[in-house]
Amino acid sequence: MAGTFSQLYVQVVFAVQDRENLIRKEFRTEIFEYIAGIIKGKNQKPIIVNGVGDHIHVFVGIRPSMSVSDLVRDIKNNSSNFINSKKFVKGKFSWQEGYGAFSYGQSQIESVFNYIKNQESHHQKQTFREEYLDMLVKFQVQYDDKYLFDWIE
Repeated sequence: MAGTFSQLYVQVVFAVQDRENLIRKEFRTEIFEYIAGIIKGKNQKPIIVNGVGDHIHVFVGIRPSMSVSDLVRDIKNNSSNFINSKKFVKGKFSWQEGYGAFSYGQSQIESVFNYIKNQESHHQKQTFREEYLDMLVKFQVQYDDKYLFDWIE
């Protein structure tokens, strides 16, 4: 649209089906680069994609012409197909239903980037459940426990 300018920053968090530890270290870089490619292919701006064995964080600059839900759907669908075609896991890989999406301002980009970059060390101190619930509280998101991810601790 002519005369329309925006830059929205969104962190998206989603988990592996049944919260299994299926994203093995030796495949993470390839998976995360593939996801960044999906984002670029949708004419959006990948800032960082990172995670651990059971979940990932995607930080993206998104244009208002694409909804967050459409982008997440495409990321999950295409990356699941990629992971399965590469046989990175035994059996069939899929992402768990749902996701969290949290918005940030320009001044927060560096701190969010560093937080996502250091996921492995972060999760030595805090579980994914603790992290996710903290984010929901911090962003004042109303939620019902029965609709949260299936937690396997």
